Amino acid sequence: MANADELVPIFSTLETVYGEGPLLDEAQFRFDNIKAKFIELYGKEPQVYARAPGRVNLIGEHIDYEGYSVLPMAIRQDTIVAIHKRDPEESNKILQIANVLSEKYGLCTYPADPDQGIDLKNHKWAHYFLCGYKGIYEYLKLKGKDVESHVGLDVLIDGTVPAGSGLSSSAALVCSSAIGIMAALNVNLPKKEVAQLTCECERHIGTQSGGMDQLREHKMLCLHLNWRCLQQWQAISIMAKPGFAELIDFNPIQATDVQLPSGGTFVIANSLAESKKAVTAATNYNNRVVECRLAAIVLAIKLGMEAEEAASNVKTLSDVEGMCVSFANTRSSSDPLLAVEELLHEEPYTAEEIEKITEKSLLSIMTGSPSSLAVLAAATHFKLFQRASHVYSEAKRVHLFRETVISNLSDDDVLEKLGDLMNESHKSCSTLYECSCPELEELVKVCQDSGAVGARLTGAGWGGCAVALVKDNIVPSFILNLKEAFYRSRIERGLINHNDLGLYVFASKPSSGAAIFKF
Repeated sequence: MANADELVPIFSTLETVYGEGPLLDEAQFRFDNIKAKFIELYGKEPQVYARAPGRVNLIGEHIDYEGYSVLPMAIRQDTIVAIHKRDPEESNKILQIANVLSEKYGLCTYPADPDQGIDLKNHKWAHYFLCGYKGIYEYLKLKGKDVESHVGLDVLIDGTVPAGSGLSSSAALVCSSAIGIMAALNVNLPKKEVAQLTCECERHIGTQSGGMDQLREHKMLCLHLNWRCLQQWQAISIMAKPGFAELIDFNPIQATDVQLPSGGTFVIANSLAESKKAVTAATNYNNRVVECRLAAIVLAIKLGMEAEEAASNVKTLSDVEGMCVSFANTRSSSDPLLAVEELLHEEPYTAEEIEKITEKSLLSIMTGSPSSLAVLAAATHFKLFQRASHVYSEAKRVHLFRETVISNLSDDDVLEKLGDLMNESHKSCSTLYECSCPELEELVKVCQDSGAVGARLTGAGWGGCAVALVKDNIVPSFILNLKEAFYRSRIERGLINHNDLGLYVFASKPSSGAAIFKF
């Protein structure tokens, strides 16, 4: 069990987090570069550094907001924040936030005031740091801790998590910022509390305006989903351990270590297709959320719940899983899918058909949720059978994944079984949940044809990345095959630069979680 009550670790050397060999050399170069640029910018050295990794979801797609566990791992790509706290006596009380990629992300300056608002109409990349700044002070005030406020900070940020790829670049930035500020204030908190408070941090911008990258757009659309999506990303970034994926449960949030078998490596590959989730929400992401809720309500009514109660109280498919299992028990089964198969039909439902079952208009059921009402305005039908089938089967695959890695099977057999589950997951995402796209379909097939034991889309879908499980001994040739079969034509068409390929396809073992460095 991952110990969520442990404090965020503080290290004086890089080896504990980055290991040895090329990864350590790369990390040392980055930290030296950050220090040099910091001195060049501010005329002094950083006092503290904080890092938080990106993440990739190995299995469990589009089920967190339905109340089910997911299984992500931290990747080696991370965001590093370097901070020097200014003398409290200085009259110029400001936050100066710079980025190593200064040509792309310019210097941002804010008042050193935790109570300041965030200008949502004038989005800046450093707003994510400001989220962490505000969130830390709000949390410490709530906990009754007396800390210096209105203290200036000089900050420099360096990130290697690709933006807009579904690998949680903004979550890594918010987490590392919050932890760095915490360290600069000489405060430390348990990992579980940090995961919760960083989730709260992103409410300052993550749900109120158009987005900087895929993750932020995704979170905009999760207003009514009890923040399980956000909790997943923050939890893995904070709680991850090297060599382990984490089974993330929600409410209360907790992480269970899942040690992955030796002999396998995960390769993450970007499809180069970017889903405009804020634009397509009503027909894609939010549409699926509404379909899942309607499927849950219809199932509840068909299983004996009063229509009024179901329409008012049933929000997710996990709310009716117990009823589905009880139904299955009468047929000598415990699989909730049996209720889906017998009580829902495969043909898409019309609004009129659902309203006849629920005895209420869909507008009245979804009242109070502008995003859901937008879905109703755009939808002509609802695929209840398909969406419920995906959610229940995917939730089962998550637990089969964990059961497989702790089984007595050989490492090779474990890898093959995990690969099968990943392939099944992708098929379900593609055919039942319909959250894939042509580029992802092509990329996943190339992965499977190039020797992956399993491959699937990861993240919200409709673009973004695929993740493939590959045996260690073929990783170099596998990546070369991907570059030739998938990326070469894109390079020739000018979509990407050959020198940037390392940003779009890379191998990663499960990485360490967030950490503080004081050298």
